[in-house]
This record gives sequence, C-alpha cells and structure tokens, in this order.
Amino acid sequence: MGAEARILGHGGIRAVAQAAQVGETTVRKGVDELEAGAEPLGRVRRPGGGRKRTSEVDPGLRPALLALVEPDMRGDPMSPLRWTTKSTRKLADELTRQGHRVSADTVGDLLREEGFSLQANAKTIEGTQPPDRDAQFRYSNEQARDHRNAGDPVISVDTKKTELVGEYKNAGREWQPQGDPVKVKTHDFLDRRGPGKAIPYGIYDTTANTGWVDVGCDHDTAAFAVASIRRWWHARGRHDYPHAARLLITADAGGSNAYRTRARKTELAALAAETGLQVTVSHMPPGPSKWSQVEHRLFSHISMNWRGRPLTSHDVIVNAIAATTTRTGLRVEAELDTNTYDTGTKVTDAEIDALAMSRHRFHGDWNYTLHPADVPPAPGPRTDRATVATTARPAAGPAHLDGCTLRDPELTGMTVPEMDAVLNDLIPALAEQRERLRHERRGGERRRARGAGAKDKLSDADRILATVLYLRKIGTHDLLARLFGVTGSTLTRAVQEVRPLLAKSGPTIPPSTARFRTPADVAAHLDRYGNQPPRKTKPAC
Repeated sequence: MGAEARILGHGGIRAVAQAAQVGETTVRKGVDELEAGAEPLGRVRRPGGGRKRTSEVDPGLRPALLALVEPDMRGDPMSPLRWTTKSTRKLADELTRQGHRVSADTVGDLLREEGFSLQANAKTIEGTQPPDRDAQFRYSNEQARDHRNAGDPVISVDTKKTELVGEYKNAGREWQPQGDPVKVKTHDFLDRRGPGKAIPYGIYDTTANTGWVDVGCDHDTAAFAVASIRRWWHARGRHDYPHAARLLITADAGGSNAYRTRARKTELAALAAETGLQVTVSHMPPGPSKWSQVEHRLFSHISMNWRGRPLTSHDVIVNAIAATTTRTGLRVEAELDTNTYDTGTKVTDAEIDALAMSRHRFHGDWNYTLHPADVPPAPGPRTDRATVATTARPAAGPAHLDGCTLRDPELTGMTVPEMDAVLNDLIPALAEQRERLRHERRGGERRRARGAGAKDKLSDADRILATVLYLRKIGTHDLLARLFGVTGSTLTRAVQEVRPLLAKSGPTIPPSTARFRTPADVAAHLDRYGNQPPRKTKPAC
C-alpha cells in the first residue's frame, strides 16, 4: 500500500486508504518504511512480543515431564501412568492432573528438545557370561580351521523355533491383491486334530555353504538331533567328503544339543561307530547361542523365504525350506522325519564310562571327541534310587588316584613346590583352628590325649587338597567325594574348615578349564596330560 501511494504522488495516501479500507496512518507507515530503506516484510511485533511458550510460563512443567519419563521408573509410585504406555497424550493428561496445563503436541516438542525419541527394546543383554567365553570361541575356530585344512567337514547345528502347522499367522508381509490378505486363524492354539507341529533341525556346512534341514514331527530330543546329523551324512556328507576321517560339530549349549545331556553322547558314539568317523563336538559357551553360524547363515534366510505365508502343511514347510537360496550361493535341502522319539531316556555312569570318548584338555565339558573304536553298550537297567540312597560311603576313584596323584599341577593349577608350600602353611593353621573350636565346644581343656578316639576320615593334607580342587571347579560335589572316598557331608565340612584359611593366607585359586564327571574321566585326563606317571600302588607321600 505504501508503494502504491508513492506512485500516485500527492493525495495518494488518502486514495489508497479509501480503496483498501484501512486507516491513512497505516498507509503512511508503509511509505515511511519504504523511504527509510527498511525490509518491506519486516517484523510487526517488537522483539519479545507475542504469547510466551508454555514451558516459560510454567517453569515446573519440564521437570515434571522428565520425572514421568525417567528410565529407572522413579517418581510418583502411585501414578497410574507408571504402569501404562507413555504416549504424549497420556503424558499431557497426567501433567494436567498435576496442575500443568499442556497439550500432547507441546509434550512431544519438549521431549524432542530433551533428546528423547521413540525407541524399541534392543536385545543385547546375554546374561551371565562364563569367564572363558572368548577363549572357547577361539578354540572352536582353531578346531574348525584344522578340520577344514585337512578336508574334513565342519557343520553348525541347531533346532529352529517349533512351527505350528496349519492356517496360523506367520510373521512378515507378502505381496497380495490390495484388500485381499490371506485369512488365518485368530488364535495360535495348537489344533490336536490338525497336522500338528514341525521341528526343523538345521545342519549348515560351513565349507560348502549348504544347508540340510530335518523337519521332525514328534519331540526335539537328543536322539532326534543325532538322527538328523546321520541323515545329513548319508544324504550329503559322505558324497561331499568321500575321504573324510573326522567330523566337527559346533552347537549351542542347551536344548537337544546340551553338553550335559548324556543321551546325546551315547547317540554320537553310535554315529561314530557306524560311520567310522572321529566325531568332535565343540559347544558354544552357555548364553550366546545367537552367534551360531546356522542361525545367521541358514535359519534367517529360511524365515525370510516363508515370511507372511501360512505354513498349512508339512509339505509346504519342506518345499519352502528347500526353495531357500541366497545371492552368495546357499543351497538348502529338506526332508520330513515322521519317526517318533522317546523322552526321558536315562543313561547310567557305567554307560558313559564305556564310551570311547576323550575330553579335550581345554574345557573337556564343552569339547570332546568320540572315537569309532568301540560300539557303545546297549542301555542297561535303570539304577534303583533306593539302592543309591542307602549307600553311606561312596566308592573311591581308581586305584592310582591317590592323594599324591590328585596333587598333579594339571588339577591343582599349582606347581608341586607351590602346593607343598600351601600344605606346610595351612596344616598347622588348620590343626590350631580345630583345637580352638573343640576347646570352645568342650568349655575346658581336653581330657584325652591327642590322637585318641575316632580317626578323621580325611587327613589335613587331603582336606586342603579337596578344598583346592573344589575351588578349581573340576567337577561336581559328588565327584570330589568319590575321588576322596568320603560322603558329601564330610567333604562339605572339610571345605568349610579350610576355605577361610585359604582365602586369608593362601594363593588365589583360579577355576580350571577342565571339567570331569567321573573318576575315570580324571584318570584318563591325567594319563594323557598329567605331569606324573600313573601309579599302580599307593606311594609313600
């Protein structure tokens, strides 16, 4: 308007004001701004003018909002918002209830200013990690490299998530005509009269980049797992590796692949005897099972291949798995396994001892080899629990596992002079502690001479040695009791007496990487890795 008034010249301000139906003062201000060289579209309000922001008018708004969204859930424990979804609308309602009038949009702006954003849960916490986790990964890699260099197969095995067979919703999306999705059941309940379930057991050949999936219909047991490996060997393994003498299996530490499962070891021993292969198993440490190669290189591609597609039958599952490929050349074969596998199979100590199995020096519980020399014995009768319960004193270990042999540095983690120094320091302290406790218990001086009365089942040297082996965690409590030929309660009392003295004045006892289950395992380990030759008679120690 100021520009038009200047063009009209004298009387232009009044003419423009009448035409625009505004005041002449407004038009005159426009003319003055043009003549002064100011911005034609400059500010109308003075700096600081206009309505103030809600956070400035209400200084307590921002702290109240942050108290509601703190990650550690501090704040008002009685607030109903604590246990509900914290949307901006609900946050605004809760702040309004506290006396801070604010809208949902303002809450979102404040949260973004404070560095908040919508975040999903991140699966990163793996729980308690074993101290030798990284060392076990390196050891498995060395084993795999040695087998591959020799032309022997290396496979990674695991059981995929059990799938419901039928018209059930499957995660993911697939291209369909708009408005015409595949209709599935509203509830994912297993229909007992339907096709049942599918248990895909995957075997990934790390060298050939090929996969084999055995789709079971019964139970995910150790027998099913080894039967799947046997199927892979006869269908693919023996043809791809005709000159193989060894087989390395990498697996997780739980489920049907658990390193504690005895039935798995007996089944693998039967597989070794049948195929003539030396079967080595290297388990992953407990916890990080998602790092398994079969998870990332096989199962993930299978899940992407059948995403958004109901698994209506076992044939659909087998065909979808077999059709899985990748640009890097992955090829997958699948087969349906309709066999039944019993659960609750019991394997006795005698059956385990009869296996041609050798535990590795590093973590023998996670790494072991089954040799094809002997066929495992047939399952024997189940042990009677009542007979075991009435046994007052466990049988001792092999004859050459005496106190001197159990002091081997391979078990104690200390050299012979170091162990002798510990015994020399703790035996007098242990005798003094025992005498003091007995004096307090009697309430006076002893009435019988030293050495009179019943003899202790364990000497002081054996008490100290048993405590060292207990802290080394070489085996179960029952195994240590059997090695020393005492009951579990006697061993417990010995550890309770010696452990405080050892912690006070003895060296730090690091856990051993070797794990044993039976005295025969200890004897075999010492015969192979021990620093002392096995003895047939008890030496003067």
